[in-house]
Formats: sequence, structure tokens, C-alpha cells
Amino acid sequence: MKIGIDLGGTKTEGILIDSSGSELTRKRINTEKNYQGTMDGIVSLIKEFENDFGDVESIGVGMPGCVSHDSSLVKNANSVWLNGKPLKIDLENTLKRKVILENDANCFALSEAVDGAGKGKSVVFGVIIGTGTGGGIVINQKVIQGRNNIAGEWGHITLPNRTEEEKKFNKKCYCERDGCIETYLSGPGFSNCYNLRNGTNLNSHDIIKDYPNNEKSKFALEQYVDHLARGLSIVVNVLDPDIIVLGGGMSNINYIYETINNKLKEYVFSDVCHTKVVKNIHGDSGGVRGAAWLS
Repeated sequence: MKIGIDLGGTKTEGILIDSSGSELTRKRINTEKNYQGTMDGIVSLIKEFENDFGDVESIGVGMPGCVSHDSSLVKNANSVWLNGKPLKIDLENTLKRKVILENDANCFALSEAVDGAGKGKSVVFGVIIGTGTGGGIVINQKVIQGRNNIAGEWGHITLPNRTEEEKKFNKKCYCERDGCIETYLSGPGFSNCYNLRNGTNLNSHDIIKDYPNNEKSKFALEQYVDHLARGLSIVVNVLDPDIIVLGGGMSNINYIYETINNKLKEYVFSDVCHTKVVKNIHGDSGGVRGAAWLS
């Protein structure tokens, strides 16, 4: 049996699977927005599963950001209370066993590569477009971390070919850089751009529900797909994956799949683009299943 934990900014979810990937149990709790509370929540889920089902062979945790190879501290997490903390060390000391920590987008990508939308593909790029924006690279069902453990951190590349208008209706990223892809494609980024342009105070759900009857919503979604295509063209030009799988709340917008593949062709450095952008199969379970598959 394997335990997977998906540590999110608002919810922490745990899952227990058997060797075939069949789900035995799962539970979701609120994420405490402080370091000790977050760690206690993870530990409580693991202990509850083992009390109910017995000892497990491995524990994987998907998290925002990653653990630095040099310092063993968390870095690059948009759940900022984790940054600079020894989460892996503290979990292993508390549980008295090995715990594998991995970026949540990498977990999502692994889940979709093993038995999801990318099954049977050699090179899978998994994209999270939700509260934040991230990416994960899986080659032959193996997560690629990179020398600095930031492979796939696509959300913090500057959106290509920004117009002056796009610069105007945009907010600085939490990482203190201007123009990050995350500030255009995450749920909060999408709504920020819309609200700055229109003088409103709507969330992404409110904006999307008015499509296609509202011209402002229609323009916003058309622009969103264009931003997505520009951002993904970088991935195709550099990595040239077999498939790109989208996850996170914004990936549930059907309009994306009606238009993104044709739009992507406009920006890729090739006369053809055989890489397809598709919706995930595992939905919200992708990250937690991928965490369980880490061992």
C-alpha cells in the first residue's frame, strides 16, 4: 500500500492506494496557513490511514514549490509560510521513516502519465492552472527534477510578446517579478487582469459563467487562450512533448479545448504541431494519486 498527500493552499488531501492503483480510502482536511499546523495536518492523515489499514510501504507528498537540493529547505512555494522550512526533515523525524516530497505539478504530471490522459506517451508535460501556475515533466513515467529542482517551473517565465496593454492590466507576481505567466493564467491572475481592465471585482467563476453572452467575458476568454498558447509555445519549442495535459480549476473551461490547439500552431517554431493539449482524466485526484506513485 502507498500513501499520497496533496498539500494545497486551502485543502490537504490524502489517499491510500494498493499496488494496482486502486483507491482504498481518501480524506480531505483544511490546510492550516502556518507551518506547524500544515505539518500536523499531514501527519494526522498518515497516522489515521495506518491506524485503519496497517503499515504502508511508501509515503509521497506533493507540495507547492520544492525542496532545495542544497539547503533541504522549501523554496518557491506560493504557500509562503512553507518557504525556508525543513518540511522533509521534520516529517521524517516525526514519522521516523522516509518521506518523498515532490512539486505538486510534477505529481499531477506523473499521475496523468502513468494512467491518465498521457498514458502510453513518452514525454508528458503536465500543467497546473489553478490558484497558481506550474508545470511538470515526466519522461518514460519518471519525473524530471533538473539540476536545481525547478524543471517545469513554467509559471515564472515572462509571458512572451506582451503588449503595452497587457503590461498595463497586470499585477506583479508574488515572486516579485513582472509579467510571469502565472499572473495571466492562474485563476487569480485571470480575474486580476479582467478586473483591472473593466473596473470590476469579480472572481474567475463569475467571469466565466457569463460566457458567451457577455462581450467582456468573451474577450477575456479569447485573450486567455491566446496567453495560454503563447506560454505553451515555449514548452513545445524547448521540450517538444508528445502531449500537454491541463489540470487545476481553470482547466475545466471547455472553451480552452475548442480553440487552444489551433491557436498553439500560430506560435510554435514549426510548420506543424503534433503536440496536443488535452484535459486531464483524474481531475482533482491527479496530484494526490501522483504523490502516491512517487516511490
